[in-house]
Amino acid sequence: MNRLSSPLTIATLLIILFTLRGSCASGQNELRREISQLIDSVNAEVGIAFKLLERGDTMSFNGSGRFPMQSVYKFHLALAVLDAVDKGKLSIEQAIFIHKRDLMGNTHSPIADQYPEGNVSLTVKQLIFYSVAKSDNNGCDILFRLVGGPLEVQRYIRELGLQEIAIANTEREMHQNQELQYNNWTTPIAMVQLLELAHIGKILSPSSTKVLLETMENTTTGNKRIKGLLPTGTSVAHKTGTGGLNEEGFLGALNDVGIIRLTNGQHLAIALFITKTKESVPNLENLMAIVSKKVFEHYAK
Repeated sequence: MNRLSSPLTIATLLIILFTLRGSCASGQNELRREISQLIDSVNAEVGIAFKLLERGDTMSFNGSGRFPMQSVYKFHLALAVLDAVDKGKLSIEQAIFIHKRDLMGNTHSPIADQYPEGNVSLTVKQLIFYSVAKSDNNGCDILFRLVGGPLEVQRYIRELGLQEIAIANTEREMHQNQELQYNNWTTPIAMVQLLELAHIGKILSPSSTKVLLETMENTTTGNKRIKGLLPTGTSVAHKTGTGGLNEEGFLGALNDVGIIRLTNGQHLAIALFITKTKESVPNLENLMAIVSKKVFEHYAK
């Protein structure tokens, strides 16, 4: 009886296996169709990429397009600063004195709001928190000076093997000439690759990786984007980027990138970029939130 049942069992298992594969492929196709429809619903250039890190499942939409990062590049800067800490060039608790001349006016800067006259010392760790979690533009440029400027950060990122990322200008330079934002660009695919390397500890020491990811989990900007429709309490380590309107009324950038912890314990790296659009920010943020929710639900099953 065992000899007769064995082939049937194997056949049954094969049927189940191929059914599951077909179901998985069908689900992926449906997810792609739904996201494509969402992208088509807005008049904008949209770039999306995501990867389920534990399984390697990937998907992208205009994933090789070049999108201005705006403040997303503060994530790259933080990597470079923490790498300098790991190499002993900087100390995480090193105090950096901030002069009033370091504080550019008319820009997003919680540091300047709290210390309008400067004359304060903040540690490297505090500057990373202000720059990443609060997206402080002055804190960003102070950190750029510590590591040798944007081109040095670009060199560091490209030495990691990521060529489709460019970092060329400071926040002060972009403030003076809005068109310079297009010099600081990434492809969605390269962004996801960098998020993965950072998350799995391939770049920084365990202690520096922890500092970075915990800082990103406390991001206070753009919470209606990736996080907008996710279940309350979902862990999201993310970094946003937002551009202004040009003279023709086009929005330069609306971005959010990060690592989502799924309910099954797996992790999803996701990058959402939007540029060259006159759509309203609330509509675009809602699109981001819907995309994030659909991907979350698809992989959390």
